[in-house]
Amino acid sequence: MIESTGLSASAEEKKESVPTQLMKHQNEIGVASEELGSANAPADQKEQTISEITQDCVYRSSGRPEKTDMIKSLVMDQDASRNCALYVPGSSNRSAVESSEESEEDMYRDEEEIEREKILLSETNSSECKLSVSPEMDIMEYCRKEWRGNTPAAKRMRKGYEAVAQKFASIRRIRGDNYCAFRATLFQALSQATQLPRWLQSEDFTMLPENLLSKYDWIKQWQLRQKPGKRMGEIRDEIKKYLILLRQKWKNISEIKGPLEKQEACDELFKNEEEEYSLYEALKFLMLNTAIELYNADKSGKRVPVFSWLLFARDTSSNPCQLMHNHLNHIGHSGGLEQVEMFLLAYALQYTIRVYRLYKYSTDEFITLYPNDPEEDWPVVTLITEDDRHYNIPVRMCQETML
Repeated sequence: MIESTGLSASAEEKKESVPTQLMKHQNEIGVASEELGSANAPADQKEQTISEITQDCVYRSSGRPEKTDMIKSLVMDQDASRNCALYVPGSSNRSAVESSEESEEDMYRDEEEIEREKILLSETNSSECKLSVSPEMDIMEYCRKEWRGNTPAAKRMRKGYEAVAQKFASIRRIRGDNYCAFRATLFQALSQATQLPRWLQSEDFTMLPENLLSKYDWIKQWQLRQKPGKRMGEIRDEIKKYLILLRQKWKNISEIKGPLEKQEACDELFKNEEEEYSLYEALKFLMLNTAIELYNADKSGKRVPVFSWLLFARDTSSNPCQLMHNHLNHIGHSGGLEQVEMFLLAYALQYTIRVYRLYKYSTDEFITLYPNDPEEDWPVVTLITEDDRHYNIPVRMCQETML
């Protein structure tokens, strides 16, 4: 969601401000995409590390170089962005990582503020902490509650929230359990949906699990939430069920005309834990499908977006099989979305994800678009993050629009 006034100018301005980094690409156009067909196939060996990636051109087959900004800060800071259940001021998950985050707390808050937060946490109702999407709260009231110290970081956060408050009146806090990026993005998309996206209308949509499993045997190692060790047929049927659920829920909510009724339907959906987490499994599988399409397109010499090169430039995801094993299978369990994977999520949903990155206030990365060169007809959802690990959502004073 984003306000309707001044959007085009903002998007154009940010196209050059989003950090981008290019990799020196291999000249192996003739490599067949069938190398993905076995889980035992050796991973592609990258000749360049991410630090060696240059900014020579935007697309492999564009034929002429175009200057872009570096995306290094989005890719290299993987440890910081991996786990969105890490420290968020005032969140219910702080105790789980308290010992490992002491040094970070000292950077952000003074001693008095830390003690106040400990008291606040002990008084928080445990049932409220489990809410997937908390009720609306005035955005500046939320800011004053969370950032009361006089540290430079606290002052920067307050300035960031003041800037967001110029566009949005309220904020809704998202539960931080490593699904926060999925939860925030999907909630925003559904709450403003007015029609079923084209990719959800495809007749082949629910056949994705069967089609992919028939080509790539390694997908049978997909880790279903709380259902490890399933056989290939069971995985296929489970994922198909999740995709059908996603289409059904999206269709039902998009057909609701009244904004209040639509919000109530979204709130009800995100209170149903079984359905909610099934939707996240569907999103992960859509990300895998998108990654496979981009990987094969690049191998055949077709034009691909820059983030695709960066996604497969990592030692841990040099091909879709590794991406599944080392990243997608862990989302929601031991980690959240890394920055480059936010691009993949945006492409899978065909949505522009607009993020206020509060700790980047007063820099040209304060407002980041995923992707930074979105399609004109992609709807926009807006999120807020204080640290690139946990995401909340701004609400009010906004309506569905297009870039």
